[in-house]
Amino acid sequence: MRKIFSRILSPFKYLNCFHSIGSVRSSSSLSSSSSPEIPSNTDEIDTLIENIKNRKFENIIFMVGAGISTSAGIPDFRSPDTGLFYQLKEYKLPYPEAVFDLSFFKSNPRPFFKLARSLFPSSFDPTPCHYFMKLLHDKRLLLRCYTQNIDSLERIAGIPGDKLVEAHGSFNTGHCINRECRKSFTLDWMKSDRIVLDPDREDNVLHCDRCGSYVKPDIIFYGESLPNRFYLLHELDFINCDLLIILGTSLTVHPFASLARMVRPNVPRLIINKTYPKGMRDIGFSKRKDFFIKSETDPICYELADKLDWRDDLENLIHPTK
Repeated sequence: MRKIFSRILSPFKYLNCFHSIGSVRSSSSLSSSSSPEIPSNTDEIDTLIENIKNRKFENIIFMVGAGISTSAGIPDFRSPDTGLFYQLKEYKLPYPEAVFDLSFFKSNPRPFFKLARSLFPSSFDPTPCHYFMKLLHDKRLLLRCYTQNIDSLERIAGIPGDKLVEAHGSFNTGHCINRECRKSFTLDWMKSDRIVLDPDREDNVLHCDRCGSYVKPDIIFYGESLPNRFYLLHELDFINCDLLIILGTSLTVHPFASLARMVRPNVPRLIINKTYPKGMRDIGFSKRKDFFIKSETDPICYELADKLDWRDDLENLIHPTK
């Protein structure tokens, strides 16, 4: 039982640390730079995994962020010389985040659509982490996946739309921004138009075929409310949740991050992130039931699949037999 997670505990393997959140809470600092102690054993995480395997958890919720998509090659926003905001410097934005400002979009949508070419679905493949979530759906253990990401890789991995809450929207649909029109558009329409995919077009924006106004993919801009689906589902979902797995997010963006507090007091939470999440102190972890693994998400999803005896199933999703 200890073979796989003894590998995780090694500082020369995937993790810098694997520890009960109780270790964090007893340390003198909860800052992102702290280095909590590694616990002396992994009995509790072994038990948690056995409970997944034995179907004692049947209403698992994932909360996921940008960290699960970086291995797909999706660029981040802020890296010097390579980040998405850097790619927009020719537009001389008043501030980088203006590309996601609704008022700015209405006056000048071109910077957004240039950025969209770097994020548009079908440009990237899902990661092992995405397929691990699909695997839990196939095992009938997934209640819902709440994602901050707008890349639609969860859908591409095969997770059905009714199992997803895309809290910050997605490219899967779009709408005309003219309030008197508001015609909806499918991803296939936006792709077939090819405007957002063609770097050689000067007018690289989408226009409504009914009224001629701009079409905006349904991702959430500053000044817009989260999707209705988020508000309709989250309260009941998190009451029914029996295991919460948080992947690739620093837990700093609200109201999304606040969802982690909504599970019942006895529900365990497993957090996996490559750095110590800045928002973790605000979520009220319990030393009795919650765990943090400092790692990229893909290696741990492979490790979990091994421990669950689901490695072949995961590989078949990632590399389907033709």
